Amino acid sequence: MAGYQIVKLQDVDDWLGDYPGEMRGITYAIGAEQVAITYRRMTQHTGSKGSYGHRHRTQEEIYFVVSGRLQFKLGDEIVEVGRHEAVRIPPGTLRGVWNDEAEDAELVIVSPRIEDPMGDVETVDGFWPE
Repeated sequence: MAGYQIVKLQDVDDWLGDYPGEMRGITYAIGAEQVAITYRRMTQHTGSKGSYGHRHRTQEEIYFVVSGRLQFKLGDEIVEVGRHEAVRIPPGTLRGVWNDEAEDAELVIVSPRIEDPMGDVETVDGFWPE
């Protein structure tokens, strides 16, 4: 046995529930031991703007935009990241992502896998006011 695993995105739980779009944590569904990977589809006017931002204490994250165009608020700076572009966000950087475009945006988020991802996150209300 080669020890590999395959999952279909449609078979991975959507963490967003009733919130528009989808966010699927492939990491646990595929049994990853070292790498965390999350798929996110963002519809227009979804994300962090008008809500909260977050930072990770230890995790570096790489956001790869598969389609669409997104705004990232990184600390006090807002940058636009488009299709087939990636942004690396080091630990400790306060961040938020927003889709202001009419079309859906798809992105893949990659980071080291850790045992307690929620214990590594700090949220900040009012980070990106409307």
